Amino acid sequence: WLTSDNMHHQWLLLAACFWVIFMFMVASKFITLTFKDPDGYGAKQEPLILTAVTKVEEVRGPDEKHWPEDFQSTGKAFSGNLIRQHLVHMERLELLRNVCRDTALRNLSHTAVSKFVLDRIFVCDKHKILFCQTPKVGNTQWKKVLIVLNGAFSSIEEIPEHIVHDHEKNGLPRLSSFTDAEIKERLNLYFKFFIVRDPFERLISAFKDKFVHNPRFEPWYRHEIAPGIIRKYRKNRTETRGLQFEDFVRYLGDPNHRWLDVQFGDHIIHWVTYVELCAPCEITYSVIGHHETLEDDAPYILKAAGIDHLVSYPTIPPGITVYNKTKVERYFSGISKRDIRRLYARFEGDFKLFGYREPDFLLN
Repeated sequence: WLTSDNMHHQWLLLAACFWVIFMFMVASKFITLTFKDPDGYGAKQEPLILTAVTKVEEVRGPDEKHWPEDFQSTGKAFSGNLIRQHLVHMERLELLRNVCRDTALRNLSHTAVSKFVLDRIFVCDKHKILFCQTPKVGNTQWKKVLIVLNGAFSSIEEIPEHIVHDHEKNGLPRLSSFTDAEIKERLNLYFKFFIVRDPFERLISAFKDKFVHNPRFEPWYRHEIAPGIIRKYRKNRTETRGLQFEDFVRYLGDPNHRWLDVQFGDHIIHWVTYVELCAPCEITYSVIGHHETLEDDAPYILKAAGIDHLVSYPTIPPGITVYNKTKVERYFSGISKRDIRRLYARFEGDFKLFGYREPDFLLN
């Protein structure tokens, strides 16, 4: 009787072992399917049309070799944080694709892939990377990363600050400098990314940087652009102060703002929409980082691009990426609801595409 009972327990133990092995195989298969192709998640990708530049018949996701072994099925254990990060970024891309298909937002989410867009995209051919510049979200640091990868300097610390934005000396070619065929090839095959930030907080940052502090001494913002905005949008003509945030908001929210934009030229890149800068519904990006989670997103991007062993993102000062709700509310506190609504109407595409909530002070 004891022998029979022992054999029964042994059979149960053996069956349990087979069940565990079976579940492990199923889980491994699921992970393989999930992590093999980050751009294959969710909806079918739509073709890219380079209006006025060239035509791309099909846009594929980033070449699989850009994804490190940790993102592929190698039999190695996945870290919980890596899996969570990957899911977050897949959800961002899925949201982007869904909003791009929303016909009600088409005018706010789609743009031609013109020379203006291609001028914003920097190229690292050595590691097959494209980076679209969206000012006021830590782009200077990403440009330093690419400068090092392109071989102009051996480390980020060696790069002089004045070189970073000197496109004649920093070794960063723009995508617009290539032929149509070369542009098509890079857009199809390279790892592509850019960074976003709460749209209203980004506008505040642009206003402070260009019209208040102006740390790099770019006098045209104060002496040419600011007077142009004041002449058109200041209500109190006797007011002699420099450009105020209220003037800036009124200019940005004006449906007829483009006549001034043409006069200002490329300087408008510091406040135009992400849609106008990077054409996220026309170009299939591999990753979209958020400034608010840059501490996690920067290492993830480096790893996803397969360059984390070559360079590190510069140290981020504590608290600098945190969304400052109090600051945003303070800046908008003296501005009329009408002007704020007009501003939101222009940037609504940016809010919806990248998952940012409509500000509370617009809902009250």
